[in-house]
Amino acid sequence: MTFNVEKLPDTAAIAAVATVRLLVFPDFLLLDATGPVQVFSTANDECRDAGRPPAYRIELLSLHGGPVASCSGVAVMTSPLPSPDAMQGATLLVSGGRGVRAALAEPALLHWVTAAARVARRCASVCTGAFLLAEAGLLAGRRAVTHWQDVDSLRREYPAVQVQDDAIYIKDGPVYTSAGITAGIDLCLSLVEEDLGRAAAVSAAKRLVVYHKRSGGQRQFSAELLAQSSGGGLAQRLTAWLRPRAADDIDVERMAEAMALSARSLHRRLREETGTSPAQLLARVRMETACRLLEAAGCSIKQVARLSGFGTEYKLRRAFAKQLGVLPSEYRERFA
Repeated sequence: MTFNVEKLPDTAAIAAVATVRLLVFPDFLLLDATGPVQVFSTANDECRDAGRPPAYRIELLSLHGGPVASCSGVAVMTSPLPSPDAMQGATLLVSGGRGVRAALAEPALLHWVTAAARVARRCASVCTGAFLLAEAGLLAGRRAVTHWQDVDSLRREYPAVQVQDDAIYIKDGPVYTSAGITAGIDLCLSLVEEDLGRAAAVSAAKRLVVYHKRSGGQRQFSAELLAQSSGGGLAQRLTAWLRPRAADDIDVERMAEAMALSARSLHRRLREETGTSPAQLLARVRMETACRLLEAAGCSIKQVARLSGFGTEYKLRRAFAKQLGVLPSEYRERFA
């Protein structure tokens, strides 16, 4: 499994981004670190198969170095934090996990992240690693995302951050953030594509047996998953009812009538099952309808707005910007 050697840039041309350092801390989430490491390692394997030298030098870091246990109990060997100047031109990735709260209370760690970011080519976080970047001041005024369960906390604790609700990953200047856990793989495939080109990223994704750009696009938590979590209950029935009616004028009363419930009971039971409201579920269904239409590339943006229930292009653009951090046209360009 190889890609065209001509598609690869000269090794000297990517020297500034060749070093990838991933920061972990006690009780980090194992896949937040090993997923990204494997993406870059697989890109190196593809380079070797194409007769080229490896593109990346990969290193795990921690505050003091040595073995660091993940929240699963599996430990990884790490190097101690280098001088911030050693991050010149490198890529810094920050893991997430249960231990992020304790990491936020480590002044030396936060100071290093802030200083390293000043000279690094780019900084990125996986999952709740976004909290470390936010605490270090790197996300102020920027768009960012984290695990869907932690979106509200990130927004509440760091009001200067423009938290997106449902994106897989976001690039805002030299700072990247990704959603929960496996989204770190999506993010790092995009970094490989930036460095080595699309053919390299596609080839690495094939070897990893993952989507180069996952089906369903940027959404990290779909209405379908929400419905499945209810085990065939109210959310699944309501989602099935809403899908063919996304373009209709629907309010909570109409949804309640369709489910043979009062509006109050619908709201209460849906909250109990999924933690979301009827209006939020409808918004997810409409967003997914819009995404499917954009991916199919058979409708104009105006038609997509109408058929998905947003009504106007303005409302569609506003919903995409808020939830996914991209415009509908940008989404189509990436996923159609």
